[in-house]
Amino acid sequence: MSLPRFGLGTFRLTGQAVIDSVSMGLELGYRAIDTAQIYGNEAEIGHAIAHSGVSRDSLYLTTKIWTDHYAPDQLAASLEESLAKLRTDRVDLTLIHWPAPGHAVPLEKTVEALADAKARGLTRAIGISNFNIEQTRRAIGVVGEGELATNQIELSPYLQNHKLVAFLASRGIPVTSYMTLGYGKVLSDPVLARIAQKYEATVAQVALAWAMQLGYAVIPSSTRRENLASNLLAQDLELSHEDMAAIGMLERNGREVNPEGLAPVWDD
Repeated sequence: MSLPRFGLGTFRLTGQAVIDSVSMGLELGYRAIDTAQIYGNEAEIGHAIAHSGVSRDSLYLTTKIWTDHYAPDQLAASLEESLAKLRTDRVDLTLIHWPAPGHAVPLEKTVEALADAKARGLTRAIGISNFNIEQTRRAIGVVGEGELATNQIELSPYLQNHKLVAFLASRGIPVTSYMTLGYGKVLSDPVLARIAQKYEATVAQVALAWAMQLGYAVIPSSTRRENLASNLLAQDLELSHEDMAAIGMLERNGREVNPEGLAPVWDD
């Protein structure tokens, strides 16, 4: 299965909130779900899927390995725990969540362990998240060209990551954009509001359509049914060249996620 261009994010959603979000999303037609070990919601997502009536084979499930499990003798075992929580025998995509600079386990060892988990059938595809150019090169050096299904990175109209995106394109690695709405900050942007009015769309739809039109996959989240349904419509919105260019001018290095001790040196 190729990387879906539109999915449901679950960052910061736990307990009944994530059960409700995933349940509503599946009812509305979402078929790709993104989670992570550190989110603490894999079991709830597994519950929502099991009670949805949607077949597992029609879903694309992504999870991410947390830094505590990067050692070669721990990674696969932690992924098996994730599978048990998600109530499945394999996920479709597994990512290394952060490169974790200074971590005791070398990046190459973690990537190799992830590739081994794929060889064992625990995941159909592997990828990376929050890797800069240098770290992505190192990951490619371990698994070879064409083996990384995505690099999932923060990306929004306010943070466009031009250098990293260009590098990923040159190596044939698809981009997954998270925080595409900039923690909601882009929703009040006057340029986006003007464009949204032109298309009789929401600002969120415009931002998501912009990212997809650039070739990125998006994984917005919401706990409100009307927003989940509205976001889906971004797939049908096509922006003009002029509007895409106007959004391109909104770059301001507006990074929202930059955890100390985890974040690499970004390619500004």
